[in-house]
Amino acid sequence: MTRKPIIIGVAGGSGSGKTTVANEIYCQFKTQSIVMIEQDAYYKNQDHLPMEERLQTNYDHPLAFDNDLLLEHLKDLKKGEPVNKPVYDYKNHTRSNDVIPVEPRDVIILEGILILEDERLRDMMDIKLFVDTDADIRIIRRMMRDINERGRTIESVIDQYTDVVRPMHMQFIEPTKRYADVIVPEGGQNRVAIDLMVTKIKTVLEEKAIL
Repeated sequence: MTRKPIIIGVAGGSGSGKTTVANEIYCQFKTQSIVMIEQDAYYKNQDHLPMEERLQTNYDHPLAFDNDLLLEHLKDLKKGEPVNKPVYDYKNHTRSNDVIPVEPRDVIILEGILILEDERLRDMMDIKLFVDTDADIRIIRRMMRDINERGRTIESVIDQYTDVVRPMHMQFIEPTKRYADVIVPEGGQNRVAIDLMVTKIKTVLEEKAIL
């Protein structure tokens, strides 16, 4: 593959709807050559730490991510080389032994809460999106997800949100909004913004003679 792929970054706070936006864009191009890379897959390996220390991991802090490996994989994909995307084991709070083979594609969607925080990652992106959703909506979505899908209690979700998620959002995620090319209000509910982004991506692909 001689042509360089385009990389679309989709950032935003937890519960903002960024995954929905990324999936909507992905579905619009699934007949083309496209792949999704989630920053969540690149949490640092912690198998050298005792479980007590792993349980203290702040997953909303930039240092929780192995951006060096993510950057290396993006560079390999841009060169047309396949990579093995890691799989994170949330039960054991470390990287699992499994990997997901990823082949080079014309379009790479990079999705995650802190992808715009690292300048090296920003410089790799052709289009940078920030999904901007009010805090009350984000906490409700997170609460529903964690209770229904992860067996959490209301109290534990609220405690984590107030102690970790909210302060980390204000300190690290919210400031990255200024790096975005496009800010998408209200996440996956914003059909107009998603349709505009799809049109823009098609234009970029046509310019690169990919479509």
